[in-house]
Amino acid sequence: MKKIITLMLALCMALSIVACGSKEASRTTFTVGFDAEFPPYGYMDDNGEYVGFDLSLAEEVCKRKGWELVKRPIDWDSKDMELSSGTIDCIWNGFTINGREDAYTWTVPYVDNSQVFVVTKDSGITTPADLAGKNVGVQRDSSALAALNEDAVDLKDSFASLIEYADYNTAFLDFAGGAIDAVAMDIGVANYQIESRDGEFVILDEKLATEQYGVGFLKGNDDLKNEVEATLMEMVKDGTFAKIAEEWGLSDAVCLK
Repeated sequence: MKKIITLMLALCMALSIVACGSKEASRTTFTVGFDAEFPPYGYMDDNGEYVGFDLSLAEEVCKRKGWELVKRPIDWDSKDMELSSGTIDCIWNGFTINGREDAYTWTVPYVDNSQVFVVTKDSGITTPADLAGKNVGVQRDSSALAALNEDAVDLKDSFASLIEYADYNTAFLDFAGGAIDAVAMDIGVANYQIESRDGEFVILDEKLATEQYGVGFLKGNDDLKNEVEATLMEMVKDGTFAKIAEEWGLSDAVCLK
């Protein structure tokens, strides 16, 4: 009887693996979840189109796989629900691996990132220590917030307040209006915001944290992860990845060469 049960379990596992493989072999669409206000990785341009470095990478992957890319903007603090419900196939949008290693199935890292503080040019703030008694903004459920809560608690406690925003565009509206004195954020997004605002802001030299980006899939979804990762590596090998990074001004940030 034990042998029969063992054989049945082995058969079920084999059928499950075959079913997963068949699902990926028959895939026609690939749905990417992203924060639509996270330039240059993903955002809406002046023509009302969703664009960005990560979306350009996803488009090339889909082109090579024969999939239709579905771009699905999501609320960042709802990303896990979107992924677990199957509404999206992955989170691909400046998604930090560090601190989330065991929560998702990840591709290899493809971007080296830093969390930094942005201040106004004439603020007199030159180091994070100067933020004591200041109002600081940060995105909800972001890596910058995690860094403050986990690795820079004393610094965070020195702030007059830490205000959480749904997105960085809203934070910068308050920032420009003087409601907050600094924003903690990803350096790539910070550079984009600064360039689009005529140099009104600057980045402090001292970093809050360093990290890497990857594409995050539902835990255990190795088949789809492997397909996407293999295609990314093909793009690295033939120079397409580097070309897309250059188009988005991120050649110095990518770590796949």
